[in-house]
Amino acid sequence: MRTLSGTMVEFKRILVATDFAESSEQAVTVAVDLAERFGASLTLFHVYEVPEYVYFNDVPARIEGWVGPIRDAASGRLEESLAKLRVKLPGATSLLSQGKPADEILRAIGEIHPDLVIMGTHGRQGLSHVFLGSVAEKVVRMSSAPVLTVRGEVKRSAP
Repeated sequence: MRTLSGTMVEFKRILVATDFAESSEQAVTVAVDLAERFGASLTLFHVYEVPEYVYFNDVPARIEGWVGPIRDAASGRLEESLAKLRVKLPGATSLLSQGKPADEILRAIGEIHPDLVIMGTHGRQGLSHVFLGSVAEKVVRMSSAPVLTVRGEVKRSAP
């Protein structure tokens, strides 16, 4: 058991959210290390979104055809990642959800009650942050559990 500012800290359940980007892969690496150090269970969580378009009258019919293939692709990637993860943590589990990533991560936190949530952040700044928002920022602000963010490498354009 470790202490942090005199407070006992013990991680038994770790939830790591992934979108399979480089920053998420780095977050998974950190999560595995912490799970091994604390003997914690680890759940790998992925949220997939189905685009919602309002340009056509038959949108629900068009989107219905996309849900299965998107879910299958997301499930395949998650199972691939879980298989790699289980080399180090045989008891690791995974969860897949459909919806808005921040909302679904917060819902999972409420259901699983992890001691720690780990997720990558893309490190967007400026207009890209304003327009694309930040899943990690919303989760950090609204989570009932501590959240550790792992920043991916920020790729900057040449001056």
